[in-house]
Amino acid sequence: MKTKKHFAWVLSVFAICFLLNFNAFGQANTSAQIQHAPATQQFITMVEHNAKLKKMLVESIEKARKINPDRVTNPAQTLEDYYTFLDWAAKALPWSILPELPYSKLYDQIDQSLDYFYFINDQPLVELKNKGYYNNSLQYHEPYRSWMILFTKAWGTYLSSEGSWNDEYYKKALEDERFGLSKGWYEDPANWKTFNDFFARYLKSPDQRPIASPDDPYIVAAPADSKPQGVWKIDKNSNIEPGKGVSIKSKVFKSIAELIGEGSAYRNAFANGTLTHTFLDVNDYHRYHFPVGGTVKEVRIIQSDDAVGGILTWDAKSGKYALDANTPGWQMIETRGCVIIETKEFGLVALLPIGMSQVSSVNFEKNVTKGTTFKKGDMLGYFLFGGSDYVMLFQSKVDFRLTVPKQSDKTYAHVLMGEQYGKLAIKSKTQGKKNKK
Repeated sequence: MKTKKHFAWVLSVFAICFLLNFNAFGQANTSAQIQHAPATQQFITMVEHNAKLKKMLVESIEKARKINPDRVTNPAQTLEDYYTFLDWAAKALPWSILPELPYSKLYDQIDQSLDYFYFINDQPLVELKNKGYYNNSLQYHEPYRSWMILFTKAWGTYLSSEGSWNDEYYKKALEDERFGLSKGWYEDPANWKTFNDFFARYLKSPDQRPIASPDDPYIVAAPADSKPQGVWKIDKNSNIEPGKGVSIKSKVFKSIAELIGEGSAYRNAFANGTLTHTFLDVNDYHRYHFPVGGTVKEVRIIQSDDAVGGILTWDAKSGKYALDANTPGWQMIETRGCVIIETKEFGLVALLPIGMSQVSSVNFEKNVTKGTTFKKGDMLGYFLFGGSDYVMLFQSKVDFRLTVPKQSDKTYAHVLMGEQYGKLAIKSKTQGKKNKK
């Protein structure tokens, strides 16, 4: 995935190798002629007993086929093809792509095979207008949405089982310099028994990611290897950039209460405060840390969707898919964690690691419990397969300044976990009065 784009639904991952289920690129067997996997059969039963859903799924597949009729890069061109694809997808790997395609690097292979299924499920449908779905696409519509979540979770279990990793896969990752496996950062690869062991790999030692000014509470450390996305103001009613909101994944969040979610005692604790978030790409170190020190007040996991956001396009000239990062919500809002900590100098700080498809797995360390105190740089948790994002919220009395430099294209530079992310200061009384107006 390019840093401007990211992951979608689990099925995305495997599309290209689906062709292996064809005989000399011929037609797939019909569903009546083959024995389907249990998850596929469940899906078939759901679709065949829901005429409206079946019609919309066929329409999505046909729309994608008209735009890209090439069976190599768009293999599921009929409903029967799609069923066969699901059989294969249940135990496929995140870089499953035919070897004759010109993508030599693992990063590119994951990117394009993911985008394939973005493409089918992201097709806008007239039937879904005015339902509040992003891009009016089927991936948000019940019961398709619920089945998709179950399917992706089952696939995540497979990626955490032995058989999902071997020496050949390690060599693929090692050859792609973007994963940084040759830099001496990480633990012994012999520890990786599953794909998710590799994906959530540990550092060899803490000194591989030095923490910026560890004893200075005014310096915010980058919570993960990531690319900052910016800073947003929160108004007195806990709304984010009133009238605009902030795009985090496939959802535009307009209020902090919505972002933190139901059941939190701190939904309105960040009025007149500040929001910042930073994006992890597929090749990044996927363990996240505390950007500031403090004592845990609340720990929660908020379950949500497995869907892609943004508008995917097919470039026939280059033979590649592209996700338009300029569309609102180009990432996806999925399962997210929320940890509220209390600092000595700056009041409450909210830390929200946000998973992205496919599996959208947000996990906290076992010692992250209410009442426990952590230092800046201590480990908070980890993501399993799927790209990710990390949100930080600061209260009204805090002046937060993002210090990561901008690049020539006006995006922020990539930072490593522990490097300086920003600076904090206590607002003057004049600033506080101005913000409350």
